[in-house]
Amino acid sequence: MEQNEYSKNAHDMIYLVSCALNGETPDRSRIDSMDLDKLYEVSQSHVLSACTAYALESAGIHDHNFTQAKEKAIRKNILFDTERKKILGRLEKEKIWYMPLKGAILKDLYPKLGMRQMSDNDILCDKTKRKKIRIIMKDLGFTMKGNASNVDEFTKPPVFNFEMHGDFFNIDNAGANNAYNYYKNIRSRLIKDKDSDYGYHLSDEDFYIYLLAHEYKHYCAGGTGIRSLADTYIFLKKNKDKLNHDYINRELQKLGMVEYEAMNRRLSMKVFGNEPLTAEDREELEYYILSEAYGTVSHNIDNLVNKVAHGDKRKYFFRWLFPSMEHYKKHFPWAYKHKWLIPAAWVFRILRGLTKRRKRVTASAKYLVKEINKR
Repeated sequence: MEQNEYSKNAHDMIYLVSCALNGETPDRSRIDSMDLDKLYEVSQSHVLSACTAYALESAGIHDHNFTQAKEKAIRKNILFDTERKKILGRLEKEKIWYMPLKGAILKDLYPKLGMRQMSDNDILCDKTKRKKIRIIMKDLGFTMKGNASNVDEFTKPPVFNFEMHGDFFNIDNAGANNAYNYYKNIRSRLIKDKDSDYGYHLSDEDFYIYLLAHEYKHYCAGGTGIRSLADTYIFLKKNKDKLNHDYINRELQKLGMVEYEAMNRRLSMKVFGNEPLTAEDREELEYYILSEAYGTVSHNIDNLVNKVAHGDKRKYFFRWLFPSMEHYKKHFPWAYKHKWLIPAAWVFRILRGLTKRRKRVTASAKYLVKEINKR
């Protein structure tokens, strides 16, 4: 879909999502002018098709694609709730502390079941019990799909994807180094659940700060979509009179996120509160729109070019192909220690990118070459 057309349909989606979040019935005449197939495509890319479906149905529109998306989201929410209880039950039995994160909490703040769609469930667990947690997940029928320094990812048919975190952030996450250090000793901030022996939760203030930190990680990398603005809006709408903003601002200063929070809060409240947008607001909103749900290759590269090469795409492309010694020190310590192995590490890096991450590496290379040839 061409960019202007995508943006037009995204604005239609935002209008309908706003109606759903605020319990309002959308204008039927405006819906009649929408292309529902293209609206569905955009809604899917922002993982907001179920929310949009609720708005359409309130106006008497029952489109097959949207109805299917809503029913699938409801079913998935119910299945995830049931499976998560099984996992947490096993963690309780094994005396391993835990805390559900993000979507598992946010979904209950939305007005209706399934309105907040999820692709996975994240759970923070005692990282000293990582091997035991892997055994538990295997016992429950899960297969480990992948892992990083801070998380193991597990999948199981028909729809389950659980990420078991030892830390909130990986030190390599773009834009998240402050967050990694800030959350290294998160246990001291956790509050004991009253209805379990090993379950914990965050205060509303700390949950909001974590939500922002997670969004900011994506915002600084490939971008973050309209659903993140909806999450912010719903959370603030539910907690606007309860939050200790002095505490939040002090902590945001430590994370270097004061300006981001102010922009994100202002934009979310304006967009879903149907307030007029300034030219600056519209520019920021367009970044969210074109980022889709989890960010895009072009946004990711543009952000990295500005961060690493001060806007010079040719310089970044060279650095992308031939990384610095710091890269080898962090990712290939065996080659950094024995410099004569660096050519082998370079070949291994390329081959790994063309096998495990072929689509993203290919897309990145094409985008960089296209941008360089513009000059």
